Amino acid sequence: MSNQAELWFQPLIWMDFRLAVIFTVLMPLILLLWAFAQKTIVIQTLLIIYWRVASLLAIAVYLQIGSSPLSFIAGFVGQALIPISLWFWADINEEINDLPERPLKLGFLAWRWATSIYCILSAIAVIPFLSCAVSGTTTAYCQSWFQPSWLYYQFFHANSKPEFLSMLGILGLIIYSLYLIYFLVVRLGKQGRSAMVGDE
Repeated sequence: MSNQAELWFQPLIWMDFRLAVIFTVLMPLILLLWAFAQKTIVIQTLLIIYWRVASLLAIAVYLQIGSSPLSFIAGFVGQALIPISLWFWADINEEINDLPERPLKLGFLAWRWATSIYCILSAIAVIPFLSCAVSGTTTAYCQSWFQPSWLYYQFFHANSKPEFLSMLGILGLIIYSLYLIYFLVVRLGKQGRSAMVGDE
């Protein structure tokens, strides 16, 4: 297969990157600040949980800067976990349903649905590329996913070495994995689908 044939999807990758910035960074940041301004604790709580989960996408970006095969797994898992984190908590869902129909609630619900749909579709789109996590990332087929992260690197970290940033990504992935294991083994068993109990 020629490089031209392999890269027909490159515009779609850039579109996915732009949508990720909008749905997973800008909009939840605006909503979090809005929720703090409105003192809406339940939305604050869910958005803080969201940011903890979505940090895996940031880790994937730093892994991509170093062309790490792990970035494909981290990105896929991050996209898959975000919709779960937004809908899993029974107590939060009930409290959000009980909120008055105000702009913050409507904006939050619209973002939650849009982000869930985007993340599911994006995760599905990554599935054919998961083979890059095993076969390596030297082909244009695999490296095509790294180009948006390389642009991010040139814009924000031009004075840093890609290998160093990739090591930060690996360290972040280790910490994230340990916390996820702790959550699944210990915290989930104690709290179930209740997010408000014992949360900050």
